Amino acid sequence: MNILITGATGFIGTELCGLLSRQNHDLVVKTRHPERIKGAIRGISSLAQLNPAETFDVVINLAGEPIADKRWSIAQQQRITDSRLNTTQEIIDYFATSESKPALFISGSAIGYYGVGSTAESIDEQGTADNSFSSQLCSAWEACALQAEPMGIRTCLLRTGIVLGKNGGALSKMILPFKLGLGGKIGTGTQWMPWIHLHDMVALIAHCIADESLTGPINATAPQPVTNADFTKALGHALHRPTLLTMPAMMIELLMGQMGEELLLSGKRVLPVKIEQAGFQFRYQRLDEALADIL
Repeated sequence: MNILITGATGFIGTELCGLLSRQNHDLVVKTRHPERIKGAIRGISSLAQLNPAETFDVVINLAGEPIADKRWSIAQQQRITDSRLNTTQEIIDYFATSESKPALFISGSAIGYYGVGSTAESIDEQGTADNSFSSQLCSAWEACALQAEPMGIRTCLLRTGIVLGKNGGALSKMILPFKLGLGGKIGTGTQWMPWIHLHDMVALIAHCIADESLTGPINATAPQPVTNADFTKALGHALHRPTLLTMPAMMIELLMGQMGEELLLSGKRVLPVKIEQAGFQFRYQRLDEALADIL
């Protein structure tokens, strides 16, 4: 297949390109630094560089400003929003002018769609949004992507959880304090942390490509989410370090503001119902197995 990918040089995108290349797909990636793209993959800096007659079977959109790298000032919230909506709209505009439409558009989203709070209730793809920033961001991002559907393009929205893998992602930021014995639960520790191993993340995307019945929102999370307290315990055990400390919720709110409240102190029990019903088999269903592989 001919596949176009945005955000291909990021944590997930790099792994995905490796998998799709091994499957002998032809890849074109949109990146700010196309000169760094090596091998058989073609790099472009703008969709305007594409020939209108060029045909893609699949377009995958993973681009976006990291959401948890900085405190959410008004300016930072705007950068986060623009980086997602502008790129997605650029792709939609490209579809509208293309002589041949792709069969499939896979666009990123996140479990932040389901909003803030923490309950024992399980949430599948039918869960609703709320008025939090992360939820409204994902809602707008998905609405933009869904403009592809009236063009006859099958559209999948990846509501991704915390992706765990080597050399990047959330885990890389956690390891050092845990290795130093400074790891501990955050707030009450009862907030859920739906996670997914990087291997399963990219395999799930490949499954979406192969299974033409899949459409709409898809929870990209492992079948066994854990609470923050359980995640803390598992990571400490994997690193052979104590996890006796607690980061008080008040401290998170003081240091990180709204970003900390929504991303660290909240979390819902999100389950990958749709992708499992479609026959996808997770290689890493349990957190301890995932951490053992990564660490």
